[in-house]
Amino acid sequence: MHIVVFGAGSLGSLLGGMLARAHEVTLVGRDPHITAVRRDGLDVVGVEAFHVDPAADTVVPDAADLALVAVKSGDTADAARALADCELAACCSVQNGMGNEATLAAELDCPVLSGTCTYGARLTGPGTVAFTGRGEVVLGARMGGPSPVADEVGEAFDDAGVETTVATDMPTRLWEKLAVNAAVNAVTALARVENGALADGPGRELAADAARETARVARAQGIDLTDERAVSSAEQVVRDTAANRSSMLQDVEDGCATEIDAINGHVVERAAEPVPVNETLTRLVCLWERGRDDR
Repeated sequence: MHIVVFGAGSLGSLLGGMLARAHEVTLVGRDPHITAVRRDGLDVVGVEAFHVDPAADTVVPDAADLALVAVKSGDTADAARALADCELAACCSVQNGMGNEATLAAELDCPVLSGTCTYGARLTGPGTVAFTGRGEVVLGARMGGPSPVADEVGEAFDDAGVETTVATDMPTRLWEKLAVNAAVNAVTALARVENGALADGPGRELAADAARETARVARAQGIDLTDERAVSSAEQVVRDTAANRSSMLQDVEDGCATEIDAINGHVVERAAEPVPVNETLTRLVCLWERGRDDR
């Protein structure tokens, strides 16, 4: 399978590197990382260490069997427009936040799958990505139900050693992942701590509160997500990726705009009743962004 990974940052590079062990992969991203990969290949270090030589470019190829979209949620519309010129058999989002699949589907003439990913990754330099925590990819039809396309993509991921589950309840899975992100990202970004700091003490309590609020909003949207499942999923990710620095923490450390609007901010926007933890986390991250003129 020819897979184009659109958004070869931390997670995109890790997944692309893993997939390149069994498939033809093209990483699409930014220099100097792309130039380094094109010249010397991609080094994966950390939990697993290996070297692969995927194709790498700053523009999308003319055709591929699958586009794996891993850009920040604020860049989804640009990704959709760029991929519209690529002849694709399927597309799958593994992004944070909600609504990315609908944005992609509005531009692309192919099936668009929903996906979540709990692998931990961080770019440590051009051409090198650190594998900081094992996880899994869950993917399936974006509206739920069975999908032969999802089955094919899941098999391709399995062939490359990517832990993968093909699910028929992706709307619930997306809200579950949103609860995890709401629990972990803003808290670690504001406190400047690794995920493992949320395993106990005040960090654990704060993360659990954010997850419970998210589950409550999900249920009001008709999603069957219990508080217990939301909290348990967040705690599992914290354990599995204890050494990882969350994507939002990486954004803060790099001085970049965050995905707060698509994560905690989405919970606040959809809430019919007060969600004070998510509202406070959103306001604090927005305050930091405003101080950097990112808003």
